[in-house]
Amino acid sequence: MATDNLIAKLYESPKTILTIKDIALIWQETNNANLLSKVKYYAKQGSLIRLTRGVFAKNKEYEAKELATSIYTPSYISFETALREAGIIFQHQDPIFVAGPYSITKKIDDKIIIFRKIKSSVLYSSDGIRNEKNYSIATPERAFLDTIYLAPKFYFDNLRSIDWERCFELAKIYDNKQLIRRVAQYQKKYAQ
Repeated sequence: MATDNLIAKLYESPKTILTIKDIALIWQETNNANLLSKVKYYAKQGSLIRLTRGVFAKNKEYEAKELATSIYTPSYISFETALREAGIIFQHQDPIFVAGPYSITKKIDDKIIIFRKIKSSVLYSSDGIRNEKNYSIATPERAFLDTIYLAPKFYFDNLRSIDWERCFELAKIYDNKQLIRRVAQYQKKYAQ
């Protein structure tokens, strides 16, 4: 394959963020040394922007949430970011909050991404997760549950849009009786 076509193939992808695995699949490159050499060349040339280890952008106009969920697998947008988008909390938070396998804060470009560790059985469950524009995001109910699972006394501005029946259904994936009690307390306090 001609080298000019390699970058063109990447730009055919709808993704704004590409991991080294994505690039290998698109280029159909099975030799790791060749792959890394080509990626390094295009990054040096400016055709790819290296954001962090193994994660690249095609240009500066990339989707920040897609970047956030590309750093660790599995991961999905949740907590304050998903809750704010659903109108459940009103405070604006600049960082992007992500449920992932580790608790860590990363600053990439001018973006702050805060990962909060969720146990594997919950993280690997796709219940209550939507796929949007090349990234995964929790539904309001899943984000609510993730939040009270890690922060039992979290304050929510507006829980009217929460589907309580769906919440109790999703709460089962956490395998945590305390969480189910918390959901019942929030429902009693806020459902009117």
